[in-house]
Amino acid sequence: MYSFRNDYSEGAHPKVLQALADTNLRQTVGYGMDPCCQAAADTIRRLCAAPDAAVHFLVGGTQVNLVTIDAFLQSYEAVVAAQTGHVSTHETGAIEATGHKVCTVESPDGKLTPALVESVLAGHNGTEHMVLPRIVYISDTTEIGTVYTRAELAALRQCCDVHGLFLYLDGARLGSALTSPDNDLTLPDLAALTDGFTIGGTKNGALFGEALVLTHPLPHFRWHMKQRGAVLAKGRLLGLQFQALLEDGLYFDLARRANELAFRLRDGVAALGYPFPVASPSNQQFPVLPNETVAKLQEMGYEFETDHPVDANHTCIRLVTSWATPETAVEDFLRDLAGC
Repeated sequence: MYSFRNDYSEGAHPKVLQALADTNLRQTVGYGMDPCCQAAADTIRRLCAAPDAAVHFLVGGTQVNLVTIDAFLQSYEAVVAAQTGHVSTHETGAIEATGHKVCTVESPDGKLTPALVESVLAGHNGTEHMVLPRIVYISDTTEIGTVYTRAELAALRQCCDVHGLFLYLDGARLGSALTSPDNDLTLPDLAALTDGFTIGGTKNGALFGEALVLTHPLPHFRWHMKQRGAVLAKGRLLGLQFQALLEDGLYFDLARRANELAFRLRDGVAALGYPFPVASPSNQQFPVLPNETVAKLQEMGYEFETDHPVDANHTCIRLVTSWATPETAVEDFLRDLAGC
């Protein structure tokens, strides 16, 4: 059968592997100071229309979130996030381990709005007896597959400016977000509207790696990276992968294909009469199935996350497609679901 559990179970796209193989015996300086990382950083700055942005390459999503958020904040400052936010739910308290509280707020679609941010601010009295919310953390796509529009991001930017907050966007699935039919954001928009954002490679064609784009100056950021074990000695491995993915638009082609396969799943599941609590225009889909059907699919060998129970008899599951998902896997799943 097939695993729809996540979008990083497979290895890397062949072009990425070829780039790694072709340069395997090339000697370079370490720690991301090599020509490969410099070229990839230049490519990212060009694509973002942000010539002065700082670009750093880190190994994984939790690592880049932890290092970046900690670098932005003083010890008494805190993070504002949706309750579903990755830093709140799936990073083992990494942010809290650095001493920064994550202040969460309920959001039915996984997105933050100025009103939600201000509701968190209203719960803090601005005195030394409480943490001081200082950075707004958002994800695009969100953890439940939704995407931000330019108007929504611009409204958050304005809110942050009014209240003196930083705005940081976790782009672990940024490829899926930017190629979603509901999206109207571009990389230059992200560079203009956030203080920092990531371009996720791990979930879109790379073996591993996240690119961090900082438009707010953090002069000693590499010190933070080194202290947190985030400076890879063979840093060229990160730069090579991003250059291979971004130089000719491959990154977006792969994400677009993952989305298209997810939409086939979505439409096929919906045609069988199963509901979706939240409409997702990305490569994560969340149908609600009877528990008996979930069990039958698992017995057939399909793998997926059981996101949450809906009631005593139904469960919301998560189906995730990737650039490498075979079309036959989608067809087989829909056929077997119809037979359950």
